[in-house]
Amino acid sequence: MTDVLPKIRLRDLHKRFGPKQVLTGVDLDIGVGESVVVIGGSGSGKSVTLKCILGLLYPEHGSIEVDGREMVGLGSRTREQMLRKFGMLFQGAALFDSLRVWENVAFGLIQAKGLARAEAKEIAKQKLAQVGLGPDVLELEPAELSGGMKKRVALARAIATDPEIMFFDEPTTGLDPIMGDVINDLIRKCVNELGATALSITHDMASARKIADRIAMLYGGKIIWTGKVAELDSVANPYVDQFIHGRAEGPIKMEVRA
Repeated sequence: MTDVLPKIRLRDLHKRFGPKQVLTGVDLDIGVGESVVVIGGSGSGKSVTLKCILGLLYPEHGSIEVDGREMVGLGSRTREQMLRKFGMLFQGAALFDSLRVWENVAFGLIQAKGLARAEAKEIAKQKLAQVGLGPDVLELEPAELSGGMKKRVALARAIATDPEIMFFDEPTTGLDPIMGDVINDLIRKCVNELGATALSITHDMASARKIADRIAMLYGGKIIWTGKVAELDSVANPYVDQFIHGRAEGPIKMEVRA
């Protein structure tokens, strides 16, 4: 046991949508500066867990603490202050089509921090350089970017405010294996440079192995296993073993309709 306060602490988290119970008691601690990846199949509740932490969904039961502060039921003003600790890389990048690249990266700096546009643009230029993009992309529109470039711009936006906590939602979705590995390397680099705590969700095991210090598997609405990456291939849990090796046969049954 340790007395060090986790950066993020989830306890007995429950969330349902009508008759469907998605989360049935999620317990998870994420330490300061730790990179944790939650794996699990489609519909297992990974995104729901992330959205509950972000306050986009409200759990029916349970506790979500960030730096020891309870987030469930927090007032809007205090929640807004807490959310400034966060950076987010959305699935599919989710860039604003109507804004140029630098304006996308600088969005939080201008809107949340109130920086002047010239100052925010200079920071955007620096953050783009951190993800391997030069000043030639500053004035481009998202429609002019490749899929890999969009992910890099989205990552630059996620780190623009120097967040304490970073969230990555399926960061390699839609990318070829080589570009996916480039993004994984950039995520690891940026998180290390910031000294940030990171929580990622993915079903891409190559990505999970690359960016995680520790992996947690979500199944049946609960975390059924946690361990370090080095422990994955020798884990005795049959659910984890089936998932990481992508086997059709095993305790996890996929619904197939004729």
